[in-house]
Amino acid sequence: MAKLTLRTDYNNINSLLPHHKTHQSLTFKTCFRNPNLSLLPLKHRFKFKFSCSIKEKEREDVVDTSERVVKQLSDTKISNGSSEILGTFDFNWKNLPQRYKMIGTTSLAFVICNMDKVNLSIAIIPMSHQFGWNSSVAGLVQSSFFWGYALSQLPGGWLAKVFGGRVVLQYGVLVWSLATACVPLLAGFMPGLVFSRILVGIGEGVSPSAATDLIARLIPLDERSRAVSFVFGGLSVGSVAGLLLAPPLIQNFGWDSVFYLFGLLGVAWFLGFQLVTDETPLDVATAPRSQSLAIEKSNTSLDELSESLKTVPWKAFFQSKAVWAMIYAHFCGSWGHYTCLSWLPTYFSEVLDLNLTEAAWVSVLPPLASIMVTSIAAQVADKLISSGTETTVVCKQRCVCVRKLCQTIAFLSPAACMTLSSVDLGLPPWEVVAILTGGLALSSFALSGLYCTHQDISPEYASILLGITNTVGAVPGIVGVALTGYLLDITHSWSIALFAPSIFFYLTGTVVWLTFASSKPQTFLKRD
Repeated sequence: MAKLTLRTDYNNINSLLPHHKTHQSLTFKTCFRNPNLSLLPLKHRFKFKFSCSIKEKEREDVVDTSERVVKQLSDTKISNGSSEILGTFDFNWKNLPQRYKMIGTTSLAFVICNMDKVNLSIAIIPMSHQFGWNSSVAGLVQSSFFWGYALSQLPGGWLAKVFGGRVVLQYGVLVWSLATACVPLLAGFMPGLVFSRILVGIGEGVSPSAATDLIARLIPLDERSRAVSFVFGGLSVGSVAGLLLAPPLIQNFGWDSVFYLFGLLGVAWFLGFQLVTDETPLDVATAPRSQSLAIEKSNTSLDELSESLKTVPWKAFFQSKAVWAMIYAHFCGSWGHYTCLSWLPTYFSEVLDLNLTEAAWVSVLPPLASIMVTSIAAQVADKLISSGTETTVVCKQRCVCVRKLCQTIAFLSPAACMTLSSVDLGLPPWEVVAILTGGLALSSFALSGLYCTHQDISPEYASILLGITNTVGAVPGIVGVALTGYLLDITHSWSIALFAPSIFFYLTGTVVWLTFASSKPQTFLKRD
């Protein structure tokens, strides 16, 4: 239940109605001719504006409040021709605008996404003991996920543009969930295990582009940072949930239990997502091609799909310096993220001499802190944009921009903290944990930086642009995770194997981002 305060001047309401102006969170649609409450009709329609943590500006949802109005009017106080109504209304899922439901369920899908991604980083420890894997083999198994993840990025972006993000997302979740549940059945057969993890990567790989497509079509610019942060912030929540649930499940029911349970959660999400209905996009011109075809009552043939692929301005994409800046920034950020996501539990276990449960609890700290940082960064970014600060402005011969500022924080913070952790300063292990937690948490500013830029420069091609950058961004998952295990075997140094490459890419990524990145809208006209 949420408290609602309504203040209305009945003497002036007639002048307000023709202009449809809104005071706070309510607009009258019925004109009251007399301030005497006894003459009020029994039924009124009100337009309520729901904030729901994302500021509502573009649309209003009409809610019928028949009996509640009568009950609220009984508590009315009249003074000098004005009325104040104090009451409550039922603020529940049913009353939410459809796009908020879509954003909420998409965020939940990302929670499950990272639960299925991090489960192997915990289960790999008992699996390595059972099957006799060394660090190189363990790195190979973990990196196989990213093979499928990289391969599915561009197809996922194109499919999201053609069929819409909703369709691509729901089937992506189904594929990765079923593949996750198959891992225990194939664990003893290395090709089968690798193939199952590739399928998990394919299912999860189409999801970022699908979510980007949904946000670009449904969410206004000044809400976008929070929408992106809320959706992709589900990844941090999923990391926390997976790292907390996996150890007790493994210790009590065996390592295979995490794959069965987490896979079942994804199937349950798929079934529940069928109950969430679609909402009309902000711009009809950017509606998925499948929606346009449905309106025209025609079928999507292979020729039409092929034609839609040809209309994408691929050459214009790769002639844009801003796109190349996004590509390299995505690669750099992914290197640090994926290598830490895969190897931090093992790092904490060896450096701090912790058991499986304790190592998992410590590994929870970075994503847990990221959740808090994400909400702060999103609020600050949207506040700057809505208050009139342009996404890119020139000041004193250098580009000062909201997206650039957020991404710079996301790069330099973990670079500085990893440097402190890798240098022998005689710090106690738990201080090293605190430093790494702070640095990795601040890297979540990227959700208000890089991850919003795709939608800023081209809402129409946002899903394809993310598919391009995420394809390159998946390479560190393939190369970086496996290379970390290999370097660890030959050097036995976490500073060289894990931290040094990440620091290098964070620093060079910052230079490229500040030099070439832009969030100005671009048309990307097709060039022959």
